[in-house]
Amino acid sequence: MNPFSFSTVPHLVSQPGAAANLGEHVRQHFPLVRHALIVTDPGFLKTGLVEAPAASLQEAGITAHIYADVVADPPERVVLRAVEFARSKDIDIVIGLGGGSSMDVAKLIAVLAASTQQLSDIYGIGNVKGSRLPLVQVPTTAGTGSEVTNIAIVTTGETSKIGVVSAQLYADLAVLDATLTLGLPPLVTAATGIDAMVHAIEAFTSRHKKNPLSDLLARQALTLLSANLLTACEDGANLAARQNMLLGAYFAGQAFSNAPVAAVHALAYPIGGIFHVPHGLSNSLVLPHVLRFNLPEAMEHYAALAAIVAPHAQGSIEARAEALIVAMQHIATVTGIQTTLRQVGVSEVDLDRLADDAMLQTRLLGNNPREVTRTDARAIYAAAF
Repeated sequence: MNPFSFSTVPHLVSQPGAAANLGEHVRQHFPLVRHALIVTDPGFLKTGLVEAPAASLQEAGITAHIYADVVADPPERVVLRAVEFARSKDIDIVIGLGGGSSMDVAKLIAVLAASTQQLSDIYGIGNVKGSRLPLVQVPTTAGTGSEVTNIAIVTTGETSKIGVVSAQLYADLAVLDATLTLGLPPLVTAATGIDAMVHAIEAFTSRHKKNPLSDLLARQALTLLSANLLTACEDGANLAARQNMLLGAYFAGQAFSNAPVAAVHALAYPIGGIFHVPHGLSNSLVLPHVLRFNLPEAMEHYAALAAIVAPHAQGSIEARAEALIVAMQHIATVTGIQTTLRQVGVSEVDLDRLADDAMLQTRLLGNNPREVTRTDARAIYAAAF
């Protein structure tokens, strides 16, 4: 067995209704904190679901401040404003309450609010210095896994995305509460759920850091996600399915935080950055075409995952690996999300720009089981068009 290391969030609460007792959970781990910053977005704030966690913090003697100006694919200016807001309120704990963007901004506030480092100083891998403020993450979608990863993504310039990857971005506590996800529309549920499945699939085939523990988590994630995604889409009030989706996304996040994602994400980022397509949907659009491209190098792994996602698949390794691809395409089709690039506003003349931008994602492409050239990327986009 090859040597490997594994890191993750030290504490997890997985329970419907847990967010309503957030103050109790925070006080248990951080008895001295006094000023909490809840980081969310305007849409989630309007649902009223922030009120119970905020009230719970107040009841625990913790003043709850709310920063609700997070936008999808957060640009640098949003992060910098949030950091300044945290400093102005003497925040001593940060709570991400929302989707991946809110949780990513929460991570960056936690590492920058009490630091002299600039945002531009911490881009890349391992560039965060020193400690951070206590950090709690409460996801409101079952997709990104950001509550349990050490990665935050920032949009720089008009369309480019860059990552901050550092051990300090792991939260101290993650709280999984499916009651916060009950209002998610079916299409959002589908796209975020497929996003989580992509995390598990790419972790299972990651070229450099795949390991027995990430494999175990990826398999368990796919077991939960594939068994509950369609139910969660068809019956959004099914609390058990929603909780299983959150836990599956959490396991997938643990897996890919240690065995990083690859070409699906590399090709999805330009779609999101240029055309403002939600991250999960961007992944879903290119997923089957990247899987098919990877078949020569990943066939055995895909066949193993097919036993979970497409359990009735039989025959040769090739046939079972193909069954995984077909199963993922079927999930996208039956949930009704877009399945081609043209459906999200991409024109054929845009494919070259997408390919050029995808090749800049060297951190991700290096993890792919098969080397991706610029010609390959262009062909994958053409297949997805």
